[in-house]
Amino acid sequence: MTDQTGRVAAVSASSSHTFSKPTHTSITLIEGLGVDGDAHNGVTVKHRSRVRQDPTQINLRQVHLIHSELFDELSGMGFSVGAGEMGENVTTGGIDLLGLPTGTRLHLGDEAVVEVTGLRNPCSQIDGLEPGLMDATLGRDANGNVVRKAGIMSIVIAGGVVNTNDEIRAVLPAEPHIAMEPV
Repeated sequence: MTDQTGRVAAVSASSSHTFSKPTHTSITLIEGLGVDGDAHNGVTVKHRSRVRQDPTQINLRQVHLIHSELFDELSGMGFSVGAGEMGENVTTGGIDLLGLPTGTRLHLGDEAVVEVTGLRNPCSQIDGLEPGLMDATLGRDANGNVVRKAGIMSIVIAGGVVNTNDEIRAVLPAEPHIAMEPV
């Protein structure tokens, strides 16, 4: 796998713990915290189920990214899902998010950089958006292993403004590459 480039298709944020997030023309990433004004912003976990388990856990889920190609795939299955509706902060185009190794750095626009921490583990809340959507975001590979398609999670390495249509540049870590696991 080599470095890749793509585009920011949309950006989203919500100050409350809603499943879907409204889209914006830009968001601001804050180093070590996440998206300015987003409910998941913080050094420690903000995802409600994880806070109940251990509120002191380091937040490896500061910025959630989903590839817009997933929406096309879901549309072919009869679902109507758009940017921000699955809770992501950054909707991408042209980057193989699910194929990136842990530690990949995504340069978003001129300043912001996030580091990939792992896969989003979809939960049943997705079915509240459309019944059956959770199953549609899960698949199986040739070996029968579960494939999670609902995006990836990251932490903010360098803050900055991220705009819709900004370029994304994926820079892979040194080998050996480590496949993403759910975080």
